Amino acid sequence: MGRAGLGRTPPDRRPPGDEMAVKERSRPRFGETAGVFGAIESARQLLDWRAMISRRDLYPPIEPYRTGMLRLDARHTMYWEEAGNPRGVPVLFLHGGPGAGATPVHRRFFDPDYWRIVICDQRGAGRSTPLGAIEDNSPDHLIADLERLRLFLDIDKWLVFGGSWGSTLALHYAETHPRRCQGLILRGIFLLRREEVDWFLYGIRTVFPEAWRSFAEFLPEAERGDLLAAYYRRLCDPDPAVHMPAARAWSAYEGTCSTLLPNPETVAAFAEDRLALGLARIEAHYFSHYEFAGERDLLARSSRIRRLPGIIVQGRYDMICPVRSADALARAWPEAEFIIVPDAGHSAMEPGIREQLMLATERMKRL
Repeated sequence: MGRAGLGRTPPDRRPPGDEMAVKERSRPRFGETAGVFGAIESARQLLDWRAMISRRDLYPPIEPYRTGMLRLDARHTMYWEEAGNPRGVPVLFLHGGPGAGATPVHRRFFDPDYWRIVICDQRGAGRSTPLGAIEDNSPDHLIADLERLRLFLDIDKWLVFGGSWGSTLALHYAETHPRRCQGLILRGIFLLRREEVDWFLYGIRTVFPEAWRSFAEFLPEAERGDLLAAYYRRLCDPDPAVHMPAARAWSAYEGTCSTLLPNPETVAAFAEDRLALGLARIEAHYFSHYEFAGERDLLARSSRIRRLPGIIVQGRYDMICPVRSADALARAWPEAEFIIVPDAGHSAMEPGIREQLMLATERMKRL
């Protein structure tokens, strides 16, 4: 579908029952060239710089022109923002986790002159309130929240872009509301299956034994037979002296295993308190109570998205979400373009992953 009717400037209105706080900003001017390529120092030492420098970098930093807090129910309020072109084609960015929240760098995957960029922090994550809340927090709640946001912003259809848990949510949303999706860009596929959770909790030790050992040995030896239950008890404890150390240990483990090459900055970001609490508590909650199995299996419902344009980007050496899930999705959805990046792990900031995601957003302009 073309751009007509997809990018109307949203009116400032408040749906009945919604409490809304909106901040307007003037739209920034955009440069014509991409920003300076940023690779971590260890990558510069270990990979060929000439090959890496040719890879496309992100668009320059921008600020949102509009932000708000959308009341979802009596407990939850969701942060949202819009950036780029107010009259452009809408694209929805879905962050990972669940519970990780979005950051300013996520705006930079999209051409700001073309796309109307919509980003939100899902229930309990990032700037949404209350942080880390697991009550009334499920995949189906998140789907309803996205529809509430779409209607509030007066958007008919949008391109949906999600990585890791964001790919899970994007698939669940598209299979529930296929007519509201212009297409899908997915990265680091996670299908919320029990075997994927078990891999995260135990299987990663075959590749990252030292990281897994730190993760497991945070707990008393007697509790290591069920890592998820032991962590979940601590993460749900109301005392910060109990839940914050557990959150940092869980989140640092995930950050350590997310990149092909060691990246201390990534690990430090994952261990930051706000990210760690939202990520660890909500991940443990979802892993404990929800999985897509049987009739809810995302691949079993893939016929609902077969008509949609799709691009799947997957790191060959993704240890958080191994390539097996992406391959299974590509087989169930053969119309989608499937790209395996040969020299990348899980993170969207891996040079090869970043390049392919940027190229994917460019190809989606042709729709």
